[in-house]
Amino acid sequence: MARKYFGTDGIRGLANGEKLTPELAMRVGMAAGLMFDRGEHRNRVVIGKDTRRSGYMIENALGAGFTAVGMDVYFLGPMPTPAVAMLTRSLRADLGVMISASHNPFDDNGIKLFQPDGYKLSDEIEARIEDLMDSNMLSRLAHGRDIGRAHREEEARTRYVEFVKATLPRGLDFTGLRVVLDCANGAAYKVAPIALWELGADVVAIGVEPDGFNINDKVGSTAPEALRAKVKEVRADIGIALDGDADRVIIVDEHGEVVDGDQLMAVIAQSWAARGRLVGGGLVATVMSNLGLERYLSSIGLSLERTQVGDRYVLEAMRGKGFNVGGEQSGHIILSDFTTTGDGLVAALQLLAVVKELGTPVSEICKRFDKVPQLLQSVRYKQGKPLDHKNVVQVIAESRARLGTGGRLVIRESGTEPVIRVMAESDDEGLVKAVVGEIANAIKQVA
Repeated sequence: MARKYFGTDGIRGLANGEKLTPELAMRVGMAAGLMFDRGEHRNRVVIGKDTRRSGYMIENALGAGFTAVGMDVYFLGPMPTPAVAMLTRSLRADLGVMISASHNPFDDNGIKLFQPDGYKLSDEIEARIEDLMDSNMLSRLAHGRDIGRAHREEEARTRYVEFVKATLPRGLDFTGLRVVLDCANGAAYKVAPIALWELGADVVAIGVEPDGFNINDKVGSTAPEALRAKVKEVRADIGIALDGDADRVIIVDEHGEVVDGDQLMAVIAQSWAARGRLVGGGLVATVMSNLGLERYLSSIGLSLERTQVGDRYVLEAMRGKGFNVGGEQSGHIILSDFTTTGDGLVAALQLLAVVKELGTPVSEICKRFDKVPQLLQSVRYKQGKPLDHKNVVQVIAESRARLGTGGRLVIRESGTEPVIRVMAESDDEGLVKAVVGEIANAIKQVA
């Protein structure tokens, strides 16, 4: 069912553009506050944000909406998305909100909502909130003593840092490890360096000088060049890059080579399996994860459950089928023993624990498998449904046959723009290039 405001990960768009305005944010607050009115106690909502300038505008508009329907608001300030999810539970809030557009440029922003248990809202609840937003809510506003209050939660940062540290075995520290940490000038710019320093690491921090406009700008997990250079410059043991809201992480080894989420999941799954901690007999990843990951897991007796692209689908499979490790190649790692959403810092700490335990360079620890040649191409189209055209259908069928059982072909339409993504992988790199090229050309010819 098509929705008017919510997309695949909350509400997102250009701040003060056609969709994301202060008026809309206030209506989100009113509607979500009414939806999560859970009894006679003073209902409360926690609101975190990243470092975008528009975050000030949106948090105040949300706060007005929530207090107008009688909810008490606790502003957390700049805080990672997973911290908001954790603090929603920890503070016994009735609702959690994160204001962020993740790895997008600074002029975008977004609103993500969390249930009292720290999980993101279901499609059904989001649809009901949309219905309320488009209704006349004036008759349901609070009056007099029932109007909500707003507070600044001063201890939120400390609570999250202590939570993160507690995910490690008691007594473990990172003394002797030099870590370059790139916080993308984003939500974790305060908490992540504090947590690593308190755990004993020698921390060299970059991307920790946000000005409202430089979030994700040539820093962070989507732009690792600055991290690679700094790791080599200071001869660090490891580099850690978070994205704008710190729910993703990319690792750089001591040579400056990038390690993606597939390799990181392999390290964590193998380590947890060896300690008897892995649940489900494997992990959950999307159709975009490399075939090399699947082969490696199989070689050590573990399975790979694949889902469609999107962290919500990974989490649904984890919860439904009993896994406690899952994620995406992009570095969005979910460790459900600790968190209800991806947490880049927590995932990085699990890797650092292995590094400390083994005393082995990151380049060796994170080379669990050789990647199978993989190619992804995005094909833009103007109109219609190119994937339904008989010529495209035929080329796709022929390509699948050519790849055979030793390769994979994934074709999917973007949910946010007129783009079709074509991904193929096989041990034959030439075949991969040929297949992707032929499918892309077929789409272009009919689109």
